[in-house]
Amino acid sequence: MDTVPSGNATASAHHRLRRGALSLFDSAVMGVAGVAPAYSIAASTATLFGAVALGGPASLLYCGIAMFGIVWAFNYLGRTEANAGATYAWVRRALHPVLGYIAGWCLVVSALIFMVAGSVPAGSTILGLFSQRLANSTAWVTTLGIIVFLIMVGAVIAGVTITAKVQVAMSSIELAILLLFAILMLVHSPQVHSFSLHWFAPSIFHGSAGFFAGALVAAFYYWGWDVTANLNEETKGERVTPGIGAIIGVIVVFLLFEIFTIGTNLVLTPRQINQNAGDVLDALGQVVWHGLGGKLIVVAVALSTIATLETTIIQVSRTLFAMGRDGTMPAVLGRTHRVRLTPVAATLVVAVISIGLLIASNYVGSVGTVLSDAINAIGLQIAVYYGLAGFSVVTVSRKLLFKKLSYFIFAGLWPLVGAVFMAVMFEQSLPGLNVTTKVVGIGAILLGFIPMVIFWAKGRPYFRMPRPEERVVLEQDVESPEGVAAD
Repeated sequence: MDTVPSGNATASAHHRLRRGALSLFDSAVMGVAGVAPAYSIAASTATLFGAVALGGPASLLYCGIAMFGIVWAFNYLGRTEANAGATYAWVRRALHPVLGYIAGWCLVVSALIFMVAGSVPAGSTILGLFSQRLANSTAWVTTLGIIVFLIMVGAVIAGVTITAKVQVAMSSIELAILLLFAILMLVHSPQVHSFSLHWFAPSIFHGSAGFFAGALVAAFYYWGWDVTANLNEETKGERVTPGIGAIIGVIVVFLLFEIFTIGTNLVLTPRQINQNAGDVLDALGQVVWHGLGGKLIVVAVALSTIATLETTIIQVSRTLFAMGRDGTMPAVLGRTHRVRLTPVAATLVVAVISIGLLIASNYVGSVGTVLSDAINAIGLQIAVYYGLAGFSVVTVSRKLLFKKLSYFIFAGLWPLVGAVFMAVMFEQSLPGLNVTTKVVGIGAILLGFIPMVIFWAKGRPYFRMPRPEERVVLEQDVESPEGVAAD
């Protein structure tokens, strides 16, 4: 790329992140933690059930197939350039600076909205372990949610190495508990419904409206694995390892999502799902292991929620850091701590805005309403920046696609299918969404044009169209000699 800072060896010391701090194992753990399987299942199952009833396994399957196309897009785009802004940088190069900026902005606003969707359940879930009365108190839930959020902010500021260690510990416990309950759930008797292959059939949706309503929620389930890309400048084998870590992470969560959605269909009634919209896993835990044992799965949800808050803070802070470094946001956001080598200013800005949104959410409605609206709004924003990534890899890889079958499938056809899926899902989902979701989802994206115009008017190099030769990758660009560094 031409004059846009890259954050690599040429960047000045106060624009430098900690190079080579994360291994492939760390990257894969980050990919799983970013998706937050326990939290996603607990917070999203009721919304998914409301959209498609017993068709949840089908929604996760078809959206998962499309999502893997986007994962492959990130894998190949990451091999061409390591940049903490990820889609913000890649889409600029492949398509246009305006689209690159909007891709980065979509990640920023989706992450900020998620701080509410994540912090509220974090407070509620932890309090529910000790007192249901406190768990139903808005003041207590908000206060504890803010405390948990600030602890994660501190961990992110402390450094990426500490962040990784925290994630490994929390995610290991979370996955162990989920595997235990997966077994208990699948062998539980009696069952509300008998297993049916019809749960995976397209006909279960009764039309395209139901299909895309489920897909929008399923996209939220999977969202977050791309934190590995935002950490590429801090990962060993920076052009190779993050993509592989994302692939491993998505495979793990795909299997967990399918198992638990099938299990929910087997053992929970529609009434149980709807009455526990904020945490379906709590109800499921009590059904398959009544009493204190069933609370173990609540621990998994709490750890998962805390873990994904941390990875989301990382994603948004690294994206803002890349924008600040390029001068497309205030320059202070693009500076790092001289010892910790973390973007402290960007992280603190995220903290202040998120806490404001969290407090404001108290006046919106119930936890279930906040979660449902936030999940759908984020789904729209995910569709935009994931879709742009899919189209980008096809554009920049166009000279490679007919050289190898693997390039044609993984850098062309599959990402294109994923990108088209995201675009159609966005368009088809809009009519069925309420006004609040549309205002938050679309309005937040449109707000991005304000800073974009301001900084474009200042003549920032980012907004100069890349030269034609920069918009095409060659075989040596993707067949990176770096390799994957050993753990």
